[in-house]
Amino acid sequence: MSKIVTKFVECYIILRINKTVKYLLLKRSKDVDVYPGIWQPVTGRIDRGEKAYETALRELKEETGLNYKNFYIVNTINEFYLANSDSIHLVPVFLAEVAEDKVRISPEHSEYQWLTEKEAVKKLYWQSQKDILKSINKNLKNKTYIKKIL
Repeated sequence: MSKIVTKFVECYIILRINKTVKYLLLKRSKDVDVYPGIWQPVTGRIDRGEKAYETALRELKEETGLNYKNFYIVNTINEFYLANSDSIHLVPVFLAEVAEDKVRISPEHSEYQWLTEKEAVKKLYWQSQKDILKSINKNLKNKTYIKKIL
């Protein structure tokens, strides 16, 4: 029987410039073992004893060097299946609003881009991430969908 686990988080990053919302995407380095070269939001593995939101904040800093201005829980869960471990992964989703666009990427990534919703959706590899980004964009002012936690 497949295990259901939560070991990872996703954190979408936005920057508001006047009335335009830009999303930060990171391109995985060609040197990483898993999914080299794909574009993605900030992602990461939850460390032992760490809460999911703490992981998202840690990964935000490690992968981008950015500090959050506002931090939200997104009322959705991403999910995927790993055949090698026969496990179903439920991934909590977060949203960080930042005040600056100066990104310092980690060696895990080779590039970054600030993109509009439509541009970002075209670059994302996974359909579930495309759907989540569209939903975030549609619901940025919906306090039921996005709850501020920090």
